[in-house]
Amino acid sequence: MTAQPTNLSGLDLRAEIDRLRKERNAVILAHYYQRPEIQDLADFVGDSLELSRKAAATDADVIAFCGVKFMADTAKILSPDKIVVLPDLDAGCSLEDSCPPDKFKAFREAHPDHIALTYINCSTEVKALSDVIVTSSSAETILAQIPPEQKIIFGPDRHLGGYLNRKFGRDMLLWPGVCIVHEAFSETELLKLKALHPDAPIAAHPECPPHIVDHADYVGSTSGILQYAKTMEGDTLIVATEPHIIHQMELAMPHKTFIGAPGADGNCNCNICPYMALNTMEKLYLALRDLQPRIEMDEDLRLAAKKSLDRMLDMASGTVGMGDLGARPFGS
Repeated sequence: MTAQPTNLSGLDLRAEIDRLRKERNAVILAHYYQRPEIQDLADFVGDSLELSRKAAATDADVIAFCGVKFMADTAKILSPDKIVVLPDLDAGCSLEDSCPPDKFKAFREAHPDHIALTYINCSTEVKALSDVIVTSSSAETILAQIPPEQKIIFGPDRHLGGYLNRKFGRDMLLWPGVCIVHEAFSETELLKLKALHPDAPIAAHPECPPHIVDHADYVGSTSGILQYAKTMEGDTLIVATEPHIIHQMELAMPHKTFIGAPGADGNCNCNICPYMALNTMEKLYLALRDLQPRIEMDEDLRLAAKKSLDRMLDMASGTVGMGDLGARPFGS
């Protein structure tokens, strides 16, 4: 873990971060799962790919990504000429950890007739081994464009892949990874909460296991859940994803009530992402001051990973039509 500073107690960290932001010509990105004080000072708050694309469109020289490493890596893939810093390099992801590149490569080689549809929560090396990257918001659009007869490997999240299999009647071969945050929700405790709020709908992220998703009134990405909260008719929502998204909901809709879905112990503490929590104001200040820890990447690897990301962006924007994937070999 990045060493925690001991001599910053007298600093106005918010003011110092603002000063360094201007001096470094930096853009600060915060994922929805960051603590509120980091969300509040960020230039952009959002989902991982959305943030990387917004940063790439700026004239910033530095990207400070308050998220986890695969997100900062994605920012570097899309902005190779910008300096990308992550406040704590140990801010990882259980999904990325579950899918080592060497094992994924061997898995692909054992199934040569399958294409690899891979969730963005993976390493740069796994992206480079994949045919199309998907996000939780683009996965359905992309899968709908792949011919039913095409065999597919989906990784690393088996819950998202299973949700897509059930919804589309597919039989994708699933990598056995899970998100430790979404895995922690308790069906028993959720039903108890629902009994207390019978009129409140449930919004769940598709990384949740089936016994949670099956109770949801809405299933979608983090940004999708935020949009659902804005458009739903009622005034109370049960939220089954990492609870720091509730900060954005409360800012946008102070007249509504948002309740985090409980874990097995009846509260939300176990559903706070421990990796996201590694980023702090102190570490963000140091990252901007020292331009470290910095994301570095081999150019050949970056280009290989960018190919699968570009294909996702093409397909998600509708520029690849239904069935077009059968017209050319994957990897070409």
